[in-house]
Amino acid sequence: MMWTDLLCHPLWAASTVLLALVLRQQRRARWDPRACAVQLKGKTAIVTGANTGIGKFIALDFARRGARVILACRSEARGSEALREIREKSGNGDVHLRLVDLASMESVRAFAKGVLEEEEALHILVNNAAVSGLPRSITKEGFDLTFATNHLGPFLLTNLLLDLLKRSAPARIVTLSSLNHWRGEIDFAHFHGDKLTYFMDKVYNHTKLHNVVCTNELARRLQGTGVTANSVHPGVVVTEVMRHYSFVLRFLFQTIGFFFFKSPDEGAVSSIYCAVAEETDGITGKYFDSDCSLTLPAPLARDAALAVKDFDVCERLTSKL
Repeated sequence: MMWTDLLCHPLWAASTVLLALVLRQQRRARWDPRACAVQLKGKTAIVTGANTGIGKFIALDFARRGARVILACRSEARGSEALREIREKSGNGDVHLRLVDLASMESVRAFAKGVLEEEEALHILVNNAAVSGLPRSITKEGFDLTFATNHLGPFLLTNLLLDLLKRSAPARIVTLSSLNHWRGEIDFAHFHGDKLTYFMDKVYNHTKLHNVVCTNELARRLQGTGVTANSVHPGVVVTEVMRHYSFVLRFLFQTIGFFFFKSPDEGAVSSIYCAVAEETDGITGKYFDSDCSLTLPAPLARDAALAVKDFDVCERLTSKL
């Protein structure tokens, strides 16, 4: 049972306390980015959704290591504020903002075109941006808004940048998934908003499963190229991903999270670990838990035949746009 179910259950209070006690033990990862001496001078990194939460702390860490960092954000105002803050805190002026709306394949293509024209190399791509709790909404390209933002947009972006990543090898692709992928289902009708139940984080769960499935298949296809691809669970983190939920749920989550859940900087650790740690060099097609440990994903995410089909479907859908 996940936190969204607990908050709706008559016994949510007692259950939440028990859950919090478990999560409290997992709050700190076994790997500390502050103790990692890896430098990224001369390296280029892209972080989506870098204007807030986990993404901003990932970008800040890369900037502190000397990387050229591209903040891929939807909001110019919020992206500009994050840009100013990251430059100030890191002392790195080589941090840049580029706008992209991952829900729009047209916007993704324009963003990727700009990167390919202006950047000589790309060593790290972190697919961080995601939304949850949105009501039913179909994009002008015919996709469910949550699926477009969380999966199809990042999927297309990654594929458009693959040649640049290969030329820059060794390179790493890190995609943020979630423990919630265990509760997800694979139904290709979901991409277009069909057969979906828009309640709490149900649609989010499905997209997070697709993240792991397609990342695993991408890793298989990238064997021998020097480019690795892994997915990570950041933990239960207090971020703005809850902004589309009701005030009551947001209040409860924020209140409980203040004491027991991870902060955004703590939630960024597993992604940073996959992106820069020497220990993860060469590891690909794996799923990392919030404490930076390799762990098995859900059974569906280990189905190789399903992965090939899912990847091919996503390729066909996004190649037409």
